[in-house]
Order: sequence, then C-alpha cells, then structure tokens
Amino acid sequence: MHSASTSTPELTEKCAVFGVYSRSNEAARTAYYGLWALQHRGQESSGIATSDGHKIHVHSDHGLVANVYRNEDLDKLPGNIAIGHNRYSTSGGADAVHNQPFVTRSNDFAFAHNGNLPDYKKLETFLKSKGILTNKLNDSSMMARAIAWFMEEGSNIEQAVIKAYPLFEGVFSSVAMSKNKLVAFRDTCGIRPLSIGKLSNGYVVASETCALDTVGAVFVRDVEPGELVVIDETGITSHQIVEGRQKLDIFEFVYFARPDSVLLGQSVHKVRENFGRALAKEFAVEADVVIPVPDSSIPAALGYAQASGIPFDMGLIKNRYINRTFIQPSAELRRRDVQMKLNPVIDCLKDKRVVLVDDSIVRGTTMRQVVKMIRQAGARELHILISCPPVKFPDFYGINTPDQAELVSAQMNVEEVREYLDADSLKFLSKEGMVAATGLGADNFSMSCFDGVYPVDIGAQAKTVIYPKVEDQHYSAERGRPRLQLDTPAYNQPAPAKSFAS
Repeated sequence: MHSASTSTPELTEKCAVFGVYSRSNEAARTAYYGLWALQHRGQESSGIATSDGHKIHVHSDHGLVANVYRNEDLDKLPGNIAIGHNRYSTSGGADAVHNQPFVTRSNDFAFAHNGNLPDYKKLETFLKSKGILTNKLNDSSMMARAIAWFMEEGSNIEQAVIKAYPLFEGVFSSVAMSKNKLVAFRDTCGIRPLSIGKLSNGYVVASETCALDTVGAVFVRDVEPGELVVIDETGITSHQIVEGRQKLDIFEFVYFARPDSVLLGQSVHKVRENFGRALAKEFAVEADVVIPVPDSSIPAALGYAQASGIPFDMGLIKNRYINRTFIQPSAELRRRDVQMKLNPVIDCLKDKRVVLVDDSIVRGTTMRQVVKMIRQAGARELHILISCPPVKFPDFYGINTPDQAELVSAQMNVEEVREYLDADSLKFLSKEGMVAATGLGADNFSMSCFDGVYPVDIGAQAKTVIYPKVEDQHYSAERGRPRLQLDTPAYNQPAPAKSFAS
C-alpha cells in the first residue's frame, strides 16, 4: 500500500530484491553479497529465504545488511535457491511483521517485492472472498497471500503468479520461490528495474546490475515489463503474462541507482555526467568553482565542470560512517543530522563564486541547511543547479513523496524557492534536457514526479493530486490549499488510514 508521510527529508526508494538459483548449497551467501551491493535501495531491514529442496528457511531483522547477518545466521540458511530483500518503508508498517521475504507457514513459498500498489481494492476483495483477513497486511504481504492461495489450490508457482497477476494493480519488480524454482516478474510498465545475470553454476536476478557484478554474474538481460521468468534445473523459461510498455522511473537515473549500474543499456554514471553537460548548455554561470552535494551529484557536477570549463572541487565532505536516520523527533535534530553528514572545506569555498550541483530538491529543508553551511564557510556567491526538473507531483510507485504538500516546488515557483534557500540563483534542468541526456526516447520513462502523468493507474489517489492552471505560478493559490510550513515539515502530519510501506 502506498506510504504515509515520512520524517526523513531525503528522497528514498523502498526496496531492493535479489534472487539466486545455483547448483551450490551456498545460495544464502550469494544473496548476502547481492544485498550488500543493493544496500542503497533499502536501509531499514533485510531478509533472506532459502530452499534446500525440502523446506524454506528464513532470516530477517531490522538494520543494515552488515548487522543483520552473522556467519551462524547464514549457516542456518542452507539450499541452492535464495531470495533476498532490503527494505525501506517510508513510514507505516515498519514493524517486523512486514519484513521480507514473506514465507508461508507451510514453508513452501517465499516472496519479496520492490514497488507499491496504489490501488489494492481488487486484491483485497479477492483475499476477503477467500476468508483471508487483510486488516494487518500491506500490499506486499497481500500479493504473497494471493499467490500462495493459488498454490494451495494446486497450481505450481508460475501458474499461481499468472493467475494472481491481474489482481496486482500497481508497480512491482518481484522475486519469489518455491522449494525447487525461482521466479521473477515485473509490472506492465517496468517502473522499477530488474535484471538477470548468469553465474558459472546458475543464475541471479537483481534490482540493479551493480549486484550482478558483485557476485560475479554476467548480465544477460532485463526482465521485461509484464514478463514472468522461471529459473529451475532446466534453465530459464519466459512467460509474457501481459503486453508490456517500458516506462522506467527516470528517477532511477537521477538519484536512486548506483552509478556503476546499467539501466536500459545506459551507464548511470555516464547519464548523470550528461545531466551536468546539459545543465552547462542550458545555464551558463560565471563562477570560480563547481562543487557537488555528495555522493549522487558528483557525476553531474563533473559533467558541468567539464562542459563549462569551471574547476571542479569537493567543497563538501561526506561522513561515510553516518547512515540515514529514519526518525528525527525535532527540526533541530534534523538540522544537526545534516551537519553530521556534511562538512565544508573552507579553502574551496571562502571568497569563491560557487556553483553547487545537486540531483534534486524535494522538500528543500536539507538544501537550505547546505546553503547556510556554504555561506558560513565564506562563499561570495552561491548558484544552485539541479540536474532534474522541479519535483511538483507526488509519487505512488515506491518513493517517499506521497503528499504533494511536502514538495517545495509544488508550493512555490522557482524564484520563491531560490529566496527560501537563500541562493543567488537557482536553475533546474529542463525535462527535455534530462531526457536527451539519457540517450533514450521520452516514451521509455515515467516522469510522474515532474509532469503528473501516471502510466500505472493510481486509483483513488488520483483525486489527491493537484494540477495547476497553466497560468498559475504556484499550486496552492487557486485551490485554497494550505501553504507548506517549511520550518515545520508537513511530513510530521498523521498518516492516512491503512497506509503501510512495502
């Protein structure tokens, strides 16, 4: 189910999934290394389920991969098939009962999900008709229950997925397994990535190709939108459940994916450099130094520096031993958290005209603190360049922006945001420049956060989205919507009823 408001000012994606089928009894360890490579996609909890051909074993806990698994935990996960999951719930459903993978009580089926079902009514109605209580289930666990029901009725795992698939109205890149098969499948638009790799003794499936590299797998291809892939002792079998139309979330290129991953055949690092070059083409700035907000903005800042001829430097240093803090009880602690993560290099900034490159501005609270930090370091001028368009619309596909009231660019025009941030100038990459930088056509992407076009039906959530009149400069003026209280972020408001994260 779509997520409630969140207390982190950062843009976050929900989950990572990983699956392995091999001839080795060490599938759990392969999954462990795969999940380590995918840690950036989910930092709240992690879990691995394995099959030894007779029984499914599972271990999960809250925390990072490095803390969730000890050698003795992996020793208790025997088998040649495994699926794994890193979770980031954007708020609701954060208790351990929602940790993944989900495993049936009969220990013959396990399931893990990356994505979000904004409309779960059909799925919920089906489960209730079968006598299955849903009041404590989130979208992922309802998906698991539906597939498991068809298996209990006599279907094998691939038949069960095919029968349950029409019930899944939303976004999903999922892995699942029975005692002797690994399966992977995506929604009809392929909003979230999912790739297949070949091991010397089997296959792996992962949310990103960087995980394939980590475990020594060779990239084979992506799981296609609307496709079900089955991996067993005979190899790979494909079922095109529905006709697919590729609409990858372009935010994967902007922010989510690791720079060493490949999406739709394109290097994420190279695309981000192209974002920076496109910014230089669209916005010439007279400045002394280009600095990124580390880490995801480094390639774009490099691209801007190379194209503009302005020197690049690391004017902000990131403390790599500070992990994301999920719940900060006050604005003061949120500000202190940013100061712990980033520290200015005075010599790079003092008396300089600075171009600050970042990948996105969502709520604006973090950027405001960064600007203040750079000002205090003695910067003479500060020009902010953002390597994507303004984020004006909520996401219902697995990002923690379900409330439009939280988005600073939905409440202010660019000049107002500039004033709020206290920057000398603020520019956003155009939508056309962003798409061109990928080397792919716009029809390959979902850009719902920028344009409010949702390729996968969002059901009743559509009523919550506010579209401005063409002449409107800010969204709230004509509709009487309360302006965003920027110093008391809207994400402290109560969550809507029945709102859980997958």
